[in-house]
Amino acid sequence: MLESENTKPGADAAGQGKFGLVSIRLPVALTFAALVGGLLAGIVGAMAGAPQGVSDIAGLFGGLWLRALQMTIIPLVAALLVLGLVQMILAARVGTVARRMLVILVAAQLAGATFATIAMPALLRAFPIPAGAEAFLAQTPASVGEVPKVLDFLASLVSPNIVAAAAETAMLPLTLFFVMFAVAITRLPADQGERLTGFFHALGNAMLLIIGWVLSAAPVGVFALAYGVGIQSGGGVFAALGHYVVTVTLMGTFVLVLAYALAGFGGGIGLMRFARAMLPAQAVALSTQSSLASLPAMLDSAGRLGLRASTAEFVLPLAVVVFRATSAAMNLAVVYYVAALAGVEVSPTVAIAGILIASVISLSAVSLPGSISFVVSIGPIALAMGVPVEPLALLVAVEMLPDLMRTLGNVTMNVAVTSAVDRSAEGAQAPV
Repeated sequence: MLESENTKPGADAAGQGKFGLVSIRLPVALTFAALVGGLLAGIVGAMAGAPQGVSDIAGLFGGLWLRALQMTIIPLVAALLVLGLVQMILAARVGTVARRMLVILVAAQLAGATFATIAMPALLRAFPIPAGAEAFLAQTPASVGEVPKVLDFLASLVSPNIVAAAAETAMLPLTLFFVMFAVAITRLPADQGERLTGFFHALGNAMLLIIGWVLSAAPVGVFALAYGVGIQSGGGVFAALGHYVVTVTLMGTFVLVLAYALAGFGGGIGLMRFARAMLPAQAVALSTQSSLASLPAMLDSAGRLGLRASTAEFVLPLAVVVFRATSAAMNLAVVYYVAALAGVEVSPTVAIAGILIASVISLSAVSLPGSISFVVSIGPIALAMGVPVEPLALLVAVEMLPDLMRTLGNVTMNVAVTSAVDRSAEGAQAPV
């Protein structure tokens, strides 16, 4: 959920067993109010002829908060990506049911990412971003957005110095490195693997605490940034935010529709039967905005569909831990929206890389509050695709709205995947 209860470090806050992540409280409603208030203050300031010094001070505070947010991306992604991949690889070793499940999960992520890559640019061409949105780019460096040549792009996939790659926020070689690192951990002797996994677990929790402190100041930072946007763009920025929420949510709607199709064709369940069985779980998802909190309701929906308890009790908890069906599609939608804002051309090669990065990075933000997963998941994709990350600092303030579709799509897809796995595993014994 967007505002989760504080727990002590090491608590099973995320439902991930001994490698659970700490929960932190996020001022979501206050941050949204700060966004609106900052924009209104900026608009009024522009009309009243506010002194330039006010904008300079607001820019200072907003810039400091933005940089504090950016500094957490690399270490947090590294820790959570390793943890997510290790858990997924270990799960695949459990048995045939787990492997079937993971194949379906990967296919669903890739399908959503591919759809967003094709549909989002087309949607933005058909319904252009409203005028005035350019003010979101006030903090964006002019050098961002250069399109690399194909050979240069391929050469950039491997870095001879991983520390230098981290310093330069080169996400492609970093992601490849940590994927290989996670695989290597699973091949080590058990005691060594546990020590390394424990290190990344501790690193992830420490970084979550830091990003929690940074995001606790989000109302101040967002207000300051929004003031600058409002003073430059006027009231047109509200139309831009509405346009952003609608277009990004539409990409998540595709995943929701895909879930019903998977239940029908993969699970052999009629459309109306699946829809009726999902209503209670979807109601919980919308009210809590948490896949984890919706787990009991998902188990109930699986029972209503006549799915075997052994399958549901194995697949659904694991899906909550390693899978967010809407992440790749909606995260890429955000990146393409910012790319359109900045006038960044996304080449086919970079687009393919974006699909792969978005699918892999989605593993790093599981069971996290929406505002944190927004930063952790989208920042690396944007960096990998040469798209500015600065506008994300303001867009995170409205994430509570698209997050409704994120949770709805995730919960529905989890049950659909369970139905497909249950049908494919008929006659096989599901692990418990």
